[in-house]
Amino acid sequence: MSVRAGKVMALAGVKLANKSDKELQELFKQTLNTGMHGLCFSPYEEGQSAGDEISEEQIRRRMEIIKPYTKWIRTFSCTDGNEMIPRIAHEYGIKTLVGAWLGDDAKINKREIAGLIKLANEGFVNIAAVGNEVMYRKDLTEDELLEFMSQVKKAIPAGIPMGYVDAYYEFTERPKITEACDIILANCYPFWEGCPLEYSLLYMKEMFAQATAAANGKKVIVTETGWPNLGTNFEGSFPTYDNAMKYFINSQKWSKEDDIEMFYFSSFDESWKVGDEGDVGAYWGLWDKEEKLKF
Repeated sequence: MSVRAGKVMALAGVKLANKSDKELQELFKQTLNTGMHGLCFSPYEEGQSAGDEISEEQIRRRMEIIKPYTKWIRTFSCTDGNEMIPRIAHEYGIKTLVGAWLGDDAKINKREIAGLIKLANEGFVNIAAVGNEVMYRKDLTEDELLEFMSQVKKAIPAGIPMGYVDAYYEFTERPKITEACDIILANCYPFWEGCPLEYSLLYMKEMFAQATAAANGKKVIVTETGWPNLGTNFEGSFPTYDNAMKYFINSQKWSKEDDIEMFYFSSFDESWKVGDEGDVGAYWGLWDKEEKLKF
């Protein structure tokens, strides 16, 4: 989640006009069946939350569901069972963007960094992500994050790109971090900037363009984007089933047409995410918490 305060929307966008519910559902299914570049992997079952131990069985069950639809997955942690996800993904022929979750707990950070380095050296990491929205949350200082990035860069095989994940605008505002990255990993959420659905695709393109300008020639990957289907609106952004389908269709069309490497958020609904995100936090998945396709 990357809510940006004080952002004003002023772009026209793309509409899926005059589509019936049935036609929209059919187009959604066609888009899904065509396949995605990447999908953020949601491992937690109902009643679980981040920090709980996850099992190999639940990982494999969910990997079986998503494997026909994605070439890559993105993970968020290297501890508490999450370290099994990249290994299992590689069994299924799925590439991995593997993240170490960093926060304000030094012991957890140490374990996460060690886990990422171990997985990379074992051959289960295609892209290494050192932290997710740490600057946005202000959990670490810039120098502390840079030290973790340097540590990982020195310890993993030279052919594995290393980067840091944050909201697209952070790479403009923090040039030292941008310089330290091999690859720019940008979260782009028109929803969290109050963007009406009809303007969302062009606004997404503006976000990507800003990250690209900051990248100074480095590859930019969209590491998260999505639209919830239920919950309270955020300014001009309304979570509905139709809007979630339309955003998925438009974003995937752009990803394919412009060869944008994008990880869609998310695979499965996870109820524990209602905290900071409000009630919409539980409804970002393409599949619901019972692992049934929602659309």
